[in-house]
Amino acid sequence: MARPYTLKRRAEQQAQTRLRIVEAAVDLHGSVGPAQTTFSMVAERAGVQRHTLYAHFPDERSLLLACSGLTMERDPLPDATPWATIADRRERLRTGLAALYEWYGRNAALAACVLRDAEHHALTREVTELRLGPPMATCRTVLGDGLTQTQQAMLALALSFFTWRTLTRDSGLATDVAVDAMVAAIEGAAP
Repeated sequence: MARPYTLKRRAEQQAQTRLRIVEAAVDLHGSVGPAQTTFSMVAERAGVQRHTLYAHFPDERSLLLACSGLTMERDPLPDATPWATIADRRERLRTGLAALYEWYGRNAALAACVLRDAEHHALTREVTELRLGPPMATCRTVLGDGLTQTQQAMLALALSFFTWRTLTRDSGLATDVAVDAMVAAIEGAAP
């Protein structure tokens, strides 16, 4: 009878160790970025030996997938699908951008490092596209419905994390003011 209990307890301990490793890696990704995060740094931060880390994550890709999966599970990008029911285009844009900008605000440090590294680190780019690509494509589709090509270009600018950061962090605009500015820019864009 003691055997099943021991196996269950061991499985729980392994799951806790795995989570500790992933959380340590996410913390590092939000400070130094995924491209600069080494397995040694993760092992040290998680309080495990390198061989333990490799037992859970044999390569960088498996670790990045686990990190991005946990991050998206805990705070997923907003679901744009319900915005399609908002008939008034300005209100739809305002609702969508506000939700996205709030997400950027909650995830600013991690997003900044990951998106920076995605520019030059192929694996980070691959995993970022895997996790962020589909929900961002839905945002573009739903919010871009009925927009001209020029307005679509302005929408792409408005959806960018870097635009949000420039407006709110660098320029000091409140989120609602930044949203209103981008809605006005989209609506006012020449055809």
